[in-house]
Amino acid sequence: MDVTVFSAKPYDRRFLEAANAPAGHRLSYLEARLSTETSSLAEGAGAVCVFVNDEVSADVLARLAAMGVRLVALRAAGFNNVDLEAARRVGVIVARVPAYSPHAVAEHTIALILTLNRKTHRAYNRVREGNFALDGLLGFDLAGKTAGVVGTGKIGEVVCRILSGFGCTVLAHDPQPNTGCERMGVRYVPLEELLSLSDIVSLHCPLTPATHHLIDAEALARMRHGVMLINTSRGAMIDTKAALRGLKDGTIGRLGLDVYEEEADLFFEDLSQRFIGDDVFARLLTFPNVLVTGHQAFFTEEALTNIAETTVGNITSFERTGRAVHEVSVERIAW
Repeated sequence: MDVTVFSAKPYDRRFLEAANAPAGHRLSYLEARLSTETSSLAEGAGAVCVFVNDEVSADVLARLAAMGVRLVALRAAGFNNVDLEAARRVGVIVARVPAYSPHAVAEHTIALILTLNRKTHRAYNRVREGNFALDGLLGFDLAGKTAGVVGTGKIGEVVCRILSGFGCTVLAHDPQPNTGCERMGVRYVPLEELLSLSDIVSLHCPLTPATHHLIDAEALARMRHGVMLINTSRGAMIDTKAALRGLKDGTIGRLGLDVYEEEADLFFEDLSQRFIGDDVFARLLTFPNVLVTGHQAFFTEEALTNIAETTVGNITSFERTGRAVHEVSVERIAW
Protein backbone atom coordinates (compact mmCIF):
# COMPACT_ATOMS: atom_id res chain seq x y z
CA MET A 1 0.00 0.00 0.00
CA ASP A 2 1.15 3.55 -0.75
CA VAL A 3 1.25 5.59 2.47
CA THR A 4 2.01 9.30 2.85
CA VAL A 5 3.61 10.00 6.23
CA PHE A 6 3.04 13.58 7.40
CA SER A 7 5.00 15.44 10.11
CA ALA A 8 7.83 12.97 9.58
CA LYS A 9 11.03 13.48 11.56
CA PRO A 10 14.25 11.49 11.10
CA TYR A 11 13.37 9.30 14.07
CA ASP A 12 9.94 8.53 12.54
CA ARG A 13 11.63 7.35 9.36
CA ARG A 14 14.11 5.21 11.31
CA PHE A 15 11.51 3.34 13.33
CA LEU A 16 8.87 3.09 10.60
CA GLU A 17 11.39 1.74 8.10
CA ALA A 18 12.43 -0.96 10.55
CA ALA A 19 8.83 -1.94 11.27
CA ASN A 20 7.84 -1.81 7.61
CA ALA A 21 10.69 -4.01 6.33
CA PRO A 22 8.66 -7.26 6.48
CA ALA A 23 5.43 -5.60 5.27
CA GLY A 24 6.81 -3.78 2.25
CA HIS A 25 4.45 -0.83 2.17
CA ARG A 26 5.60 2.13 0.08
CA LEU A 27 6.09 4.94 2.58
CA SER A 28 6.58 8.53 1.42
CA TYR A 29 7.85 10.87 4.13
CA LEU A 30 6.90 14.56 4.35
CA GLU A 31 8.05 17.06 6.96
CA ALA A 32 4.91 19.10 6.33
CA ARG A 33 1.96 18.83 8.68
CA LEU A 34 -1.29 17.60 7.23
CA SER A 35 -3.73 20.47 6.67
CA THR A 36 -6.17 21.73 4.08
CA GLU A 37 -3.24 23.29 2.23
CA THR A 38 -1.06 20.15 2.25
CA SER A 39 -3.70 17.45 1.82
CA SER A 40 -3.06 17.34 -1.95
CA LEU A 41 0.39 15.89 -1.20
CA ALA A 42 -1.35 12.59 -0.41
CA GLU A 43 -2.46 12.19 -4.03
CA GLY A 44 -2.05 8.57 -5.07
CA ALA A 45 -1.86 7.18 -1.54
CA GLY A 46 -4.33 4.74 -0.06
CA ALA A 47 -3.48 5.80 3.48
CA VAL A 48 -1.99 8.71 5.37
CA CYS A 49 0.03 8.39 8.56
CA VAL A 50 -0.28 11.36 10.91
CA PHE A 51 0.82 12.63 14.31
CA VAL A 52 -0.72 14.65 17.12
CA ASN A 53 -0.58 18.12 15.54
CA ASP A 54 -1.72 17.14 12.06
CA GLU A 55 -5.12 18.54 11.10
CA VAL A 56 -7.62 15.82 10.27
CA SER A 57 -10.69 18.04 10.04
CA ALA A 58 -13.90 17.46 8.07
CA ASP A 59 -12.51 19.49 5.15
CA VAL A 60 -9.23 17.58 5.13
CA LEU A 61 -11.02 14.24 5.33
CA ALA A 62 -13.30 15.15 2.44
CA ARG A 63 -10.27 16.06 0.34
CA LEU A 64 -8.44 12.86 1.28
CA ALA A 65 -11.46 10.70 0.52
CA ALA A 66 -11.90 12.37 -2.89
CA MET A 67 -8.30 11.38 -3.71
CA GLY A 68 -8.90 7.77 -2.73
CA VAL A 69 -7.42 7.77 0.77
CA ARG A 70 -9.31 5.27 2.89
CA LEU A 71 -7.19 5.02 6.05
CA VAL A 72 -5.83 7.55 8.53
CA ALA A 73 -3.20 5.81 10.66
CA LEU A 74 -2.36 7.78 13.79
CA ARG A 75 1.12 7.42 15.29
CA ALA A 76 -0.39 8.18 18.70
CA ALA A 77 -2.99 7.07 21.21
CA GLY A 78 -4.91 10.36 21.21
CA PHE A 79 -7.33 11.20 18.40
CA ASN A 80 -8.63 14.64 19.39
CA ASN A 81 -7.24 16.10 16.15
CA VAL A 82 -9.53 13.89 14.06
CA ASP A 83 -13.16 14.64 13.19
CA LEU A 84 -14.48 11.12 13.71
CA GLU A 85 -18.01 11.92 12.59
CA ALA A 86 -16.68 13.35 9.33
CA ALA A 87 -14.46 10.30 8.84
CA ARG A 88 -17.45 8.03 9.17
CA ARG A 89 -19.46 10.12 6.71
CA VAL A 90 -16.82 9.95 3.98
CA GLY A 91 -15.91 6.33 4.60
CA VAL A 92 -12.39 6.81 5.97
CA ILE A 93 -11.18 4.39 8.65
CA VAL A 94 -9.24 5.94 11.54
CA ALA A 95 -6.75 3.77 13.43
CA ARG A 96 -4.49 4.58 16.36
CA VAL A 97 -1.83 3.16 18.66
CA PRO A 98 -3.78 2.58 21.88
CA ALA A 99 -0.86 1.29 23.95
CA TYR A 100 2.75 1.80 22.94
CA SER A 101 4.70 2.12 26.18
CA PRO A 102 2.69 3.34 29.12
CA HIS A 103 5.94 3.33 31.09
CA ALA A 104 7.42 6.03 28.83
CA VAL A 105 4.72 8.62 29.58
CA ALA A 106 4.28 7.53 33.19
CA GLU A 107 7.99 7.76 33.97
CA HIS A 108 8.21 11.20 32.33
CA THR A 109 5.30 12.26 34.53
CA ILE A 110 7.24 11.22 37.61
CA ALA A 111 10.33 13.00 36.26
CA LEU A 112 8.33 16.23 36.09
CA ILE A 113 7.05 15.70 39.63
CA LEU A 114 10.51 15.02 41.07
CA THR A 115 12.16 17.85 39.14
CA LEU A 116 9.58 20.42 40.18
CA ASN A 117 9.65 19.23 43.78
CA ARG A 118 13.41 19.05 44.31
CA LYS A 119 14.19 21.78 41.74
CA THR A 120 16.97 19.75 40.16
CA HIS A 121 16.79 21.80 36.96
CA ARG A 122 17.56 24.97 38.93
CA ALA A 123 20.22 23.24 41.05
CA TYR A 124 21.95 21.98 37.88
CA ASN A 125 22.31 25.52 36.53
CA ARG A 126 23.43 26.89 39.90
CA VAL A 127 26.21 24.35 40.35
CA ARG A 128 27.54 24.98 36.85
CA GLU A 129 27.87 28.65 37.84
CA GLY A 130 29.64 27.79 41.10
CA ASN A 131 26.60 28.54 43.26
CA PHE A 132 26.15 25.83 45.89
CA ALA A 133 23.65 27.69 48.09
CA LEU A 134 20.47 25.78 48.96
CA ASP A 135 18.16 28.76 49.37
CA GLY A 136 15.13 28.40 47.13
CA LEU A 137 15.61 24.68 46.56
CA LEU A 138 13.45 23.39 49.41
CA GLY A 139 11.21 20.46 48.46
CA PHE A 140 8.95 18.02 50.29
CA ASP A 141 8.75 14.27 50.90
CA LEU A 142 6.46 12.51 48.46
CA ALA A 143 5.85 9.85 51.12
CA GLY A 144 2.63 10.62 52.94
CA LYS A 145 1.31 13.05 50.33
CA THR A 146 -1.98 12.58 48.49
CA ALA A 147 -1.74 12.27 44.72
CA GLY A 148 -4.76 12.46 42.46
CA VAL A 149 -4.61 10.68 39.10
CA VAL A 150 -7.29 11.69 36.59
CA GLY A 151 -7.62 8.90 34.07
CA THR A 152 -6.46 5.39 34.91
CA GLY A 153 -5.93 3.68 31.60
CA LYS A 154 -2.62 1.97 30.94
CA ILE A 155 -0.56 5.13 31.57
CA GLY A 156 -2.53 6.23 34.60
CA GLU A 157 -2.23 2.76 36.12
CA VAL A 158 1.57 2.87 35.88
CA VAL A 159 1.59 6.37 37.41
CA CYS A 160 -0.53 5.07 40.29
CA ARG A 161 1.86 2.17 40.83
CA ILE A 162 4.94 4.41 40.93
CA LEU A 163 3.33 6.97 43.23
CA SER A 164 2.18 4.17 45.54
CA GLY A 165 5.79 2.98 45.63
CA PHE A 166 6.83 6.42 46.87
CA GLY A 167 4.38 6.04 49.75
CA CYS A 168 1.71 8.38 48.43
CA THR A 169 -1.98 7.98 49.15
CA VAL A 170 -3.37 7.70 45.61
CA LEU A 171 -6.84 8.86 44.64
CA ALA A 172 -8.22 8.36 41.13
CA HIS A 173 -11.07 9.48 38.94
CA ASP A 174 -12.20 7.67 35.81
CA PRO A 175 -15.63 6.78 34.40
CA GLN A 176 -14.33 3.21 34.05
CA PRO A 177 -12.39 2.24 37.21
CA ASN A 178 -9.34 0.05 36.66
CA THR A 179 -9.37 -3.12 38.76
CA GLY A 180 -5.58 -3.21 38.67
CA CYS A 181 -5.50 0.18 40.39
CA GLU A 182 -8.09 -0.90 42.92
CA ARG A 183 -6.01 -3.98 43.80
CA MET A 184 -3.02 -1.77 44.63
CA GLY A 185 -5.13 0.32 47.01
CA VAL A 186 -6.06 3.24 44.80
CA ARG A 187 -9.37 4.79 45.85
CA TYR A 188 -11.76 6.10 43.20
CA VAL A 189 -13.55 9.32 44.11
CA PRO A 190 -15.56 12.02 42.30
CA LEU A 191 -13.40 14.59 40.53
CA GLU A 192 -14.38 17.35 42.93
CA GLU A 193 -13.19 15.29 45.90
CA LEU A 194 -9.94 14.36 44.16
CA LEU A 195 -9.17 18.01 43.42
CA SER A 196 -9.90 19.14 46.95
CA LEU A 197 -7.81 16.45 48.68
CA SER A 198 -4.76 16.09 46.44
CA ASP A 199 -1.34 17.65 46.94
CA ILE A 200 -0.46 16.54 43.39
CA VAL A 201 -2.90 16.27 40.49
CA SER A 202 -1.79 14.45 37.32
CA LEU A 203 -3.86 14.25 34.14
CA HIS A 204 -3.97 11.06 32.01
CA CYS A 205 -7.26 11.04 30.13
CA PRO A 206 -8.14 11.57 26.46
CA LEU A 207 -9.11 14.99 25.17
CA THR A 208 -12.82 14.97 24.31
CA PRO A 209 -15.53 17.65 24.49
CA ALA A 210 -16.18 16.49 28.05
CA THR A 211 -12.54 16.89 29.14
CA HIS A 212 -11.70 20.07 27.23
CA HIS A 213 -10.57 22.60 29.88
CA LEU A 214 -11.30 20.03 32.58
CA ILE A 215 -8.98 22.12 34.73
CA ASP A 216 -10.47 25.60 34.53
CA ALA A 217 -10.94 28.42 37.02
CA GLU A 218 -13.75 26.54 38.76
CA ALA A 219 -11.66 23.39 39.11
CA LEU A 220 -8.65 25.36 40.37
CA ALA A 221 -10.84 26.96 43.01
CA ARG A 222 -11.50 23.50 44.46
CA MET A 223 -7.81 22.59 44.71
CA ARG A 224 -5.53 22.85 47.70
CA HIS A 225 -3.55 26.07 47.80
CA GLY A 226 -0.10 25.39 46.37
CA VAL A 227 -1.10 22.23 44.51
CA MET A 228 1.30 20.62 42.05
CA LEU A 229 -0.44 20.19 38.67
CA ILE A 230 1.00 17.87 35.99
CA ASN A 231 -0.24 17.36 32.43
CA THR A 232 1.27 14.78 30.08
CA SER A 233 -1.98 14.00 28.26
CA ARG A 234 -3.27 16.74 25.94
CA GLY A 235 -2.72 20.47 26.28
CA ALA A 236 -6.34 21.58 26.11
CA MET A 237 -7.15 19.63 29.26
CA ILE A 238 -5.98 22.78 31.07
CA ASP A 239 -7.32 26.29 30.51
CA THR A 240 -3.92 27.94 30.28
CA LYS A 241 -5.16 31.44 31.07
CA ALA A 242 -6.85 30.14 34.21
CA ALA A 243 -3.63 28.34 35.11
CA LEU A 244 -1.69 31.60 34.76
CA ARG A 245 -4.08 33.24 37.21
CA GLY A 246 -3.65 30.25 39.51
CA LEU A 247 0.13 30.62 39.38
CA LYS A 248 -0.09 34.33 40.15
CA ASP A 249 -2.33 33.89 43.21
CA GLY A 250 -0.47 30.82 44.49
CA THR A 251 -3.26 28.29 43.92
CA ILE A 252 -0.81 26.37 41.72
CA GLY A 253 2.46 25.96 43.56
CA ARG A 254 4.16 23.94 40.81
CA LEU A 255 3.10 23.32 37.22
CA GLY A 256 4.60 20.63 34.99
CA LEU A 257 3.56 20.48 31.33
CA ASP A 258 4.65 18.19 28.53
CA VAL A 259 1.76 19.46 26.41
CA TYR A 260 0.22 22.85 25.72
CA GLU A 261 -3.14 23.69 24.18
CA GLU A 262 -1.60 25.87 21.46
CA GLU A 263 1.47 23.71 20.90
CA ALA A 264 0.85 22.97 17.22
CA ASP A 265 2.93 25.94 16.07
CA LEU A 266 5.65 25.38 18.68
CA PHE A 267 6.48 21.82 19.58
CA PHE A 268 8.61 19.40 17.54
CA GLU A 269 10.43 22.29 15.84
CA ASP A 270 13.68 24.17 16.56
CA LEU A 271 12.54 27.75 17.12
CA SER A 272 15.68 28.87 18.95
CA GLN A 273 16.50 31.42 16.26
CA ARG A 274 12.97 32.75 15.97
CA PHE A 275 10.68 35.00 17.97
CA ILE A 276 7.89 33.10 19.72
CA GLY A 277 4.77 35.18 19.32
CA ASP A 278 2.56 33.24 21.73
CA ASP A 279 2.26 35.66 24.65
CA VAL A 280 0.47 33.17 26.90
CA PHE A 281 3.20 30.56 26.44
CA ALA A 282 5.91 33.20 26.93
CA ARG A 283 4.24 34.26 30.18
CA LEU A 284 4.23 30.65 31.39
CA LEU A 285 7.97 30.42 30.93
CA THR A 286 8.58 33.42 33.22
CA PHE A 287 7.45 31.51 36.31
CA PRO A 288 10.25 29.77 38.22
CA ASN A 289 7.79 27.10 39.42
CA VAL A 290 6.77 26.08 35.90
CA LEU A 291 8.53 23.30 34.00
CA VAL A 292 7.68 22.72 30.33
CA THR A 293 8.98 19.93 28.09
CA GLY A 294 8.16 19.80 24.38
CA HIS A 295 5.79 16.81 24.18
CA GLN A 296 8.57 14.31 24.76
CA ALA A 297 6.95 11.99 27.31
CA PHE A 298 6.45 9.32 24.62
CA PHE A 299 10.02 9.63 23.34
CA THR A 300 11.76 6.40 24.30
CA GLU A 301 13.30 3.63 22.21
CA GLU A 302 10.67 1.17 23.37
CA ALA A 303 7.73 3.49 22.74
CA LEU A 304 8.84 4.49 19.24
CA THR A 305 9.38 0.85 18.35
CA ASN A 306 5.89 -0.06 19.54
CA ILE A 307 4.31 2.94 17.81
CA ALA A 308 5.91 2.05 14.49
CA GLU A 309 5.07 -1.65 14.72
CA THR A 310 1.44 -1.00 15.69
CA THR A 311 1.05 1.65 12.98
CA VAL A 312 2.40 -0.68 10.30
CA GLY A 313 0.20 -3.44 11.70
CA ASN A 314 -2.87 -1.24 11.30
CA ILE A 315 -1.91 -0.47 7.69
CA THR A 316 -1.22 -4.12 6.85
CA SER A 317 -4.49 -5.29 8.37
CA PHE A 318 -6.42 -2.63 6.47
CA GLU A 319 -4.76 -3.58 3.19
CA ARG A 320 -5.59 -7.27 3.68
CA THR A 321 -9.05 -7.10 5.26
CA GLY A 322 -10.38 -3.56 4.89
CA ARG A 323 -10.30 -3.17 8.68
CA ALA A 324 -7.52 -1.89 10.93
CA VAL A 325 -6.55 -3.66 14.14
CA HIS A 326 -7.07 -0.63 16.37
CA GLU A 327 -9.89 1.38 14.83
CA VAL A 328 -11.32 4.46 16.51
CA SER A 329 -15.02 5.18 16.44
CA VAL A 330 -17.25 7.78 18.03
CA GLU A 331 -18.93 5.07 20.11
CA ARG A 332 -15.66 4.13 21.82
CA ILE A 333 -15.05 7.53 23.41
CA ALA A 334 -15.29 6.86 27.15
CA TRP A 335 -15.13 10.38 28.50
